[in-house]
Amino acid sequence: MHSHSGQFCPGHAVDQLEDIVKQAISKGFTTMGLTEHMPRYSREDLYPEEWDNPEESLAALVPRHEAYLVEAQRLQKAYASQIHILIGFEGEWIRSEYGDLITSLASHPCIDYFMGSIHHVNGHPIDFDGVFYRRAIESAGGSEEKLYERYYDQQFELLQALKPRVVGHFDLCRLLSEKPDRDVREWKGVWERIVRNLKFTAGYGGWLECNTSGLRKMLAEPYPCRIIAEEWLKMGGKFTFSDDSHGIGHLGTNYLRGLEYLESLGLTDVWVLQRNPAQDTDGTTKAALSDKKVAISDIKEVVAKW
Repeated sequence: MHSHSGQFCPGHAVDQLEDIVKQAISKGFTTMGLTEHMPRYSREDLYPEEWDNPEESLAALVPRHEAYLVEAQRLQKAYASQIHILIGFEGEWIRSEYGDLITSLASHPCIDYFMGSIHHVNGHPIDFDGVFYRRAIESAGGSEEKLYERYYDQQFELLQALKPRVVGHFDLCRLLSEKPDRDVREWKGVWERIVRNLKFTAGYGGWLECNTSGLRKMLAEPYPCRIIAEEWLKMGGKFTFSDDSHGIGHLGTNYLRGLEYLESLGLTDVWVLQRNPAQDTDGTTKAALSDKKVAISDIKEVVAKW
């Protein structure tokens, strides 16, 4: 339910999107959500690899997104007999102005859903490198506790404005933390914000993803960590499952560990979205979506063959 390609996220991921879909099929995936990053719209939001020619880099982003939608629809049709492809994107709540931009992108007839994700605090990336992370800390008041509070406040702004069906890597803020396995309940203001955000998400029927990229990036647990996952489940929250892949080599990475993590929480199923009908619409109407339950044991059977 969360994936990227080098074709449409150059400098950020690798490999052609079609090759990634073919690899997913060969590994036994039956559903795959394509969620390339949405365009950014300001020079200040460019990453270092885009700084050599910022005007050209910025001008390329919207056409690249449009090309992605064309290719995603082609792949959806071409491989319909082999894999159920959902078309989405990863929303970027860099600042509140991005809310209208996400809404506009999500209105496209081919878009089934979008990931509601936070990668920035006060405009500074928090998952790129230590330099950017420290800038984010300073902008939030000079401590990681303040950074976490600001992260969850901005996440709440996103949740309220957009009600994303899937919330991406709920606790990404811990990735570059000096103590990523910290029990955040010791920070009263942070924990109150986490519980608030979880309650709001559960209230409108949103899902969290169990995202195994945290394990790939050497965290001890996937996103979200155990104490957040346990709180979410107390509220009756649902999980979908993803690797947040950035190329062929990431497909299914740490799936077994992620599934065992979910089982340790008492879960037997995860959820995916299903397009109804699975075949094409007329190109001007969105496909209807339904929720589909998938047994963790069934996924483990496939993973065991890799």
